Amino acid sequence: MHALTETITIVLPIFLVIALGTLIKHLKLLDDTFLQQTNRLVYVIFLPLLLFYKIGNADFSRSFNPSLVLGSALVIAAGFAISWIYTGKRQYPAAIRGSFCQGSFRGNLAYIGLAICLNAYGDEGLTKAGILMGFIVPVLNLFAILALLLPHHNDKTNKISSLLVPTLLNPLIIASFLGIIWSYFQLPIPTIIDHSLKITTGLTLPLALLAIGGGFSFARIKGDLKLAGIASTIKLAVLPLLAIAFLVPLQVTGMDLGIGILIAGTPTATATYIMAQQMDGDAELAGSIVMLATLASAFSYTILLLLFKSTGLL
Repeated sequence: MHALTETITIVLPIFLVIALGTLIKHLKLLDDTFLQQTNRLVYVIFLPLLLFYKIGNADFSRSFNPSLVLGSALVIAAGFAISWIYTGKRQYPAAIRGSFCQGSFRGNLAYIGLAICLNAYGDEGLTKAGILMGFIVPVLNLFAILALLLPHHNDKTNKISSLLVPTLLNPLIIASFLGIIWSYFQLPIPTIIDHSLKITTGLTLPLALLAIGGGFSFARIKGDLKLAGIASTIKLAVLPLLAIAFLVPLQVTGMDLGIGILIAGTPTATATYIMAQQMDGDAELAGSIVMLATLASAFSYTILLLLFKSTGLL
C-alpha cells in the first residue's frame, strides 16, 4: 500500500498539471498563439536556464555516471533497431516507417522526463537527469534523422545539413554542456544571479506541463491507431525493460538506475510530429503516437514504478 501511495504521489501531480492545461484551453482562457509562444519561451529560455542552473550548481564528479549515459544511448539504438526491423518485415511505406520508428524511441525528455525525475528524486534527480539529457539528446536527434531519411533512399543532403545544424545549436544541449563545464571547473555563480535564476527557473516545469496539456487534442488521435498503439507500447514498455537489460550489467544502481528507467519510459516527444512534417514522414501517424503515448504514460509510469519498487530496483 505504501508503494502505491508513493507512486501515485510521484505520477499524479504531473498529469494533473497537464490536465489543468487541457482544461484552461477548453475554457478558452488561452489560445493556440499563446501556447506556441509559451512552448517557444520554455524551450529557448526557461528550460536552458533550468538545466544550466541545476547542473552548474552540482558536483559533477558525483552527478555524472558514464555507464548511465552509455546504457541510455544503447537503449535508444536498440529502440531504433527494433522498430526498424519490425517495419521492414511488415513492408510499410517509407513515410509510415519513418514516423513509426521515430515515435518508438524518441522520448519527451525535456518536459515530462525532467518533471518525473524531479518528483521521484528531488533536485538531485533533476540534476542527474539534466546531465544525462545533455549527452543523449544528440543521440536521439541523430537516430530521429536516420529514421526519417533512410526509408526514402534518395539524396536529401540539403535536408540533413539543415537539420544537423539546429541539432548542434539546440539550446538544451548548449545549456547542458555549459552547466557541465561550470560544474566540472567548480565555477561560482554570483549570489544575485543565483537568486534570479532560482526565481526564473521555478516557472519552467509548470509552464512546460501546462503547454503539453493545452496542446493535447483527441482530434489528433486518428489514422492507424493500431500502429500508433504498437509504437507507443515499444516506447512506454519495451524501452524501460531494455534500460534494465543494459544498465544492470553496467552496474548502474540506485537513483541512477531509476533515472535511466524513467527517462527510457518517457512518452513520445512532440518534436517527432514536427520532424515528420519537415522530412516526408507520415505526420498524421506521428501526431497519433504523440497523443496516445502521452495519454498512456500516466498508466505506464504508475505500473513501472509499482513493479520496480516492489522488486527493489527503484
